[in-house]
Amino acid sequence: MASEDPRTVRLTSPMLKAVSHPLRRRILELMHEDVPRRAADLAELVGAPANSVSFHLRQLAGAGLIVEAPEHARDRRDRVWMAAGSGYTIPTPATPPSPEDELVLRSFLDQEALDLHDLVARVTAWAPDWGSGRDTTPRAAIQTGLVELTQEDARWLSDTLQDVMSQAVERSRRPTEEPRRLWRLVAILADDSLPAPGETTRDPQETTRDA
Repeated sequence: MASEDPRTVRLTSPMLKAVSHPLRRRILELMHEDVPRRAADLAELVGAPANSVSFHLRQLAGAGLIVEAPEHARDRRDRVWMAAGSGYTIPTPATPPSPEDELVLRSFLDQEALDLHDLVARVTAWAPDWGSGRDTTPRAAIQTGLVELTQEDARWLSDTLQDVMSQAVERSRRPTEEPRRLWRLVAILADDSLPAPGETTRDPQETTRDA
């Protein structure tokens, strides 16, 4: 819903297939267009062998999701990578996918849903330890709420959330002596009338008119 940056990469079927692997999705989340990354650096962040990360980087590059950045290399053997754009987005109504590509898109989003379910399960399993004082280290925060918005308001809020994420990425690049670890941010802004899978979409204004 956020205003699309012209540098944003629209995910194609080959790209979606490339990120079907969970480690590739994790690596891609750490890639930014102005932050050079080496396989060894990424391997340390994701806790995987460097040779395995190198393989997955080549797969992501072959799909056009990342590009080499030789200007940041120390020598000819040094391979450095950056994101192909400022971000990634799935097809929209303005440019709908083909039936074949839609199957790939649905498969990708199904995996994204499983990842989110796993994240929520881990956070809610930890929350009682925080509330009871058994774990005094802040590890997660979940904020939910309902607010009445116009379509324009919703677009503004979506853009604002994207701006906050960009600011967080910028802060992550600042030199510091404090140790860093990976934090996952998931911002979901959704029409509360969205139906469950298999149900029929119903315009909330129809409910108002029927009342």
